[in-house]
Amino acid sequence: MKKIRFMDVSFRDGFQSCYGARVKTADFIPALEAAVQAGTDNFEIGGGARFQSLYFYCQEDAFDMMDAARRIVGPDINLQTLSRGANVVGLVSQSRDIIDLHARMFKKHGITTIRNFDALMDVRNIAYSGQCIHNAGLKHQVVIALMGLPPGLKETYCHTPQFYLDKLREILDAGIPFDSVAFKDASGATTPVVVYETIKGARKMLPEGTVIEFHTHDTAGMGVACNYAAIEGGADIIDLAMAPVSGGTAEVDILTMWHRLRGTDYTLDIDHEKYIEVEGLFMNQMEKYYMPPEAKEVNPLIPFSPMPGGALTANTQMMRDTNTLHLFPEVIRNMREVVAKGGFGSSVTPVSQFYFQQAFANTVQGPWKKITESYGKMVLGYFGRTPAEPDPEVVRLASEQLGLQPTTEDVHDINDRNPELGIACNRQLLEKAGLPVTEENIFISATCGAKGISFLKGDKPLGIRFKADVEAEAAAKAAPKNASSPTASTAKPAKSSMSNYIITVDGKSYNVSVAEGTGAVKSAAPAVTAAAAPQGQSACEGTPVETSLPGTVMAIEVEVGDTVREGDDVVIIEAMKMESPVKAPKSGKVVSIDVAVGDTVATGDALLYIV
Repeated sequence: MKKIRFMDVSFRDGFQSCYGARVKTADFIPALEAAVQAGTDNFEIGGGARFQSLYFYCQEDAFDMMDAARRIVGPDINLQTLSRGANVVGLVSQSRDIIDLHARMFKKHGITTIRNFDALMDVRNIAYSGQCIHNAGLKHQVVIALMGLPPGLKETYCHTPQFYLDKLREILDAGIPFDSVAFKDASGATTPVVVYETIKGARKMLPEGTVIEFHTHDTAGMGVACNYAAIEGGADIIDLAMAPVSGGTAEVDILTMWHRLRGTDYTLDIDHEKYIEVEGLFMNQMEKYYMPPEAKEVNPLIPFSPMPGGALTANTQMMRDTNTLHLFPEVIRNMREVVAKGGFGSSVTPVSQFYFQQAFANTVQGPWKKITESYGKMVLGYFGRTPAEPDPEVVRLASEQLGLQPTTEDVHDINDRNPELGIACNRQLLEKAGLPVTEENIFISATCGAKGISFLKGDKPLGIRFKADVEAEAAAKAAPKNASSPTASTAKPAKSSMSNYIITVDGKSYNVSVAEGTGAVKSAAPAVTAAAAPQGQSACEGTPVETSLPGTVMAIEVEVGDTVREGDDVVIIEAMKMESPVKAPKSGKVVSIDVAVGDTVATGDALLYIV
């Protein structure tokens, strides 16, 4: 009987898939310790979205989290993190010196292995980072990124077993040092047949004794079947998770997979009673956290519009933050076209986020009216070669809107020339902010941007959704409004008292604003332009500067009294991890600013006024 090893991904991908990566360290450490005592010796502990999220939402330092985990598990347990090739642990691709710094810092803070992938499967993007990981004394797990294509497409090569084996051959021919190979399907949309044929072919191709690991999510309901296909194909390790962060958008549960292997020629070789106890403890530890219902659902649309489990809940959490969750089904439907026209890069972060951002923009602003910066740069080649040629019309639009020409240049060379990337630039940012210039802080600044600098300066907003908070919000919304208040007729309503919806009539999209609690339609306008001006405009003079996207105010670039020119950036709005400038519609003087940094705004809200 063959023993199948497993990596417990609960404390990285489980958190990312089920809680949008927003979990405090002290709350999971007891479960980590109990899992070690039960016999687990292999954990995914950080990287991916669980690096930025600690600074953005959890009021914690990711390096402190890694140190704490190493203290708990001792020196011999494998602690593994996830890296996105040239992007390391962010959405922005980095210069070579930051990529090297990533490996050295993670080694310093107790990591054993880094799983290293490129969503576009451009081998150039994992060659340098892989060498850095190896040079730092870490184990390098190189990745083949899988994705099931939606049916009905004309593509016959990308994301087939032959495509994956050809990419593996490129890795071998490039001489990239690695200690193991992972086949990673972030969306869970690859069929069991493709999984089996790919891993079986890789087993024949790889040197004898090479460890093969398989990773998938249960978002499309195929996790158990694909894991078993991988085992039969020759995988040595599969990725599993513990309740409450197992199943649905996350990975198959350890106990579920143990049960599936009963009576076969394979075994996880665990004491199931111990794991029942550990999962009970873990569920108790996580009880206070709000888990969105979509985190635990099997979504039958995922094979048609591949959205990674690790990104789905993170995005729905952000949509809740900006009151746009009602748009989620349409955004998912729009992803199919975005993936096909974008060149079929694997739907895994950061590319999955580029897809989602573009699908979100297509939903809110109209199909292909606005090419988002990251998606546009991807189709133009600034993040590497896509598996297939992107749609020529989308490439043309991206080139026109971004003012960039298509390129085939190595992304590392592009980034090394960029004065806004690299150690020197981020050292200057730290010095300007009066912050200690340590290698850790340089890396935080490079990967987390302005939010990282704010964190280091002590600005640490809490963005975790706890059950109690969600229940209180629901109770407040359900509470009857006090219409007899003497100020009820004159008080200015908060922006959150309006709900915005995209309504499609005869093929045209309209933004409809509805007063909360009344059902009364306050405005309706074409979605591509903007909804009617918000309450309170009549008291202001001048031309309103309105946002065409719902989101959070990240920066205000002007002050009252400033003179601006038409087209100047005046406010920066963040939506779906995408920063979008709001431009002045006319030249003039700023007479009022109606928002503050951190405010949540809806489509059509007036941000400021110009005369």
